[in-house]
Amino acid sequence: MNLSQHLDKEGILLSSEIIVKLERFASLLNEWNQIHNLTGAKSVDAIYVNIVDSLYPLTFIKKPKTLLDVGTGAGFPGLVLAIAQPDTKVVLSEPLKKRVSFLKYAAIDLGLSNVTVEAKRVESVEHDAFDMISSRAVTNTKLLLDLTSKVSDTHTEYLFYKGSRVFDEIEDVQHQLRYDIVQKNQRNYLYIKTEE
Repeated sequence: MNLSQHLDKEGILLSSEIIVKLERFASLLNEWNQIHNLTGAKSVDAIYVNIVDSLYPLTFIKKPKTLLDVGTGAGFPGLVLAIAQPDTKVVLSEPLKKRVSFLKYAAIDLGLSNVTVEAKRVESVEHDAFDMISSRAVTNTKLLLDLTSKVSDTHTEYLFYKGSRVFDEIEDVQHQLRYDIVQKNQRNYLYIKTEE
């Protein structure tokens, strides 16, 4: 299946120009991954699955003007969201050097002027409060909220890509939050919204 078919199947609508960039990202990552072992996705098709996983929330979130992705790794979801939303200023926080090198290279290669790569842990990032903070497979919800407290405010929304433990994690923090958990395949998307 090509990327367009994967996206159509999930109801994710993107321009052909953006799809071409996402395909280019997939082939870049596949190439780098063979040498540097950046992700467990070992084929272009496996990378497409991760791209769709990263983009699925675009079907239900409010589009942010600024986004911080915590622990971006090989680009999921932060770099992928940046490609799909060229009007969103995206900061990718990633402490691992080989991943930082790849993220910077990919951002330049793909002409992503909306991306900044911060080669540091999220608690060291200095920035005004973000509209949205995302994260996939990085620590638990409570700790993520704590670690990002300096770059968030009451208007910040959160998008955490979680597995089955999300239901236990949310019990620790649910009394103070308005949230949805959107389930898709093996993924639970935890979407924490601002108080209205």
